[in-house]
Amino acid sequence: MMDFKHIEAFVWVAEVESFRIAAEKLHTTQPAISQRIAALESSLSVRLFERSARGIKLTEKGQELLSHARRIIDMRTEMLTAARQASPIRGLFRLGVAETLVHTWLPELLERLHQRHPALVVELQVDTSHVLRSQLFSHQIDLAMLVGTSQDPREHSLHLWDYSLAWIASPSLRLHGRTVKAGELAAYPIITYPPASVPHHAVKRILQDAGIKEPRLYGSASLSTIVHMARHGMGPCVIAPAVIAEELAQGKLCILRTDTTLPDIDFHACWLDTPDSHTALTVARLAQEIARKAGARDNQG
Repeated sequence: MMDFKHIEAFVWVAEVESFRIAAEKLHTTQPAISQRIAALESSLSVRLFERSARGIKLTEKGQELLSHARRIIDMRTEMLTAARQASPIRGLFRLGVAETLVHTWLPELLERLHQRHPALVVELQVDTSHVLRSQLFSHQIDLAMLVGTSQDPREHSLHLWDYSLAWIASPSLRLHGRTVKAGELAAYPIITYPPASVPHHAVKRILQDAGIKEPRLYGSASLSTIVHMARHGMGPCVIAPAVIAEELAQGKLCILRTDTTLPDIDFHACWLDTPDSHTALTVARLAQEIARKAGARDNQG
């Protein structure tokens, strides 16, 4: 018969690839962890790990079952969280969001929150990731959905989705339909996210690596401003295509083929551990579910 401790041991051993470290994490002994894994393998009639002088690694079946085990752990955590709640989720919840998410799936999140938790009042703050993280640590907001995570041990996070970046331009610039080199792009001012952002740093580095010592970069925290300037042919921009699907479909903007490689921007839901952080976790989990479904739809499209 499967025991939750057996499943917990399986997940930890798979994560850290060590019976000893898993035992330390679970505050038990290495023989106890070995017994739990053996009992789980016996109850499932499968071998979960391959053991050798080099260490341990998951078998093919173990890799397949790991995702199921993680879901069981997550469901137990959710159940315990729900049991600790003295009342339904309610009251004021201060949500900070990077603007990219406003233009993608945030409306769906707000609608779902209203349906599931009608007593929860969401106060929305839209700003750059840099500002949102500062507001989170100064307790001005309860949850921040932004780019990247910090190394601060007080911060908890869930990965939401990674958005690709692309060079975008108005067809009036006649840069589309062929491969464009960085030097040709630099003949124009480049419009992108603000100076403290990952895209801004990446674009500046790309152009400098191409020999452009002083590239002209117009950084803006407003995506609508970036799109407006690009549509009017002021120069190419670097932005996530997911936020301008309508402009791309209508041919008002075009994705360029270039000889450069842009990084993805990785969005996370981040919160601090406080007495009422269960609300932040609930909202973060729902945001993760919606973000991944929206991202999958975009990829299929």
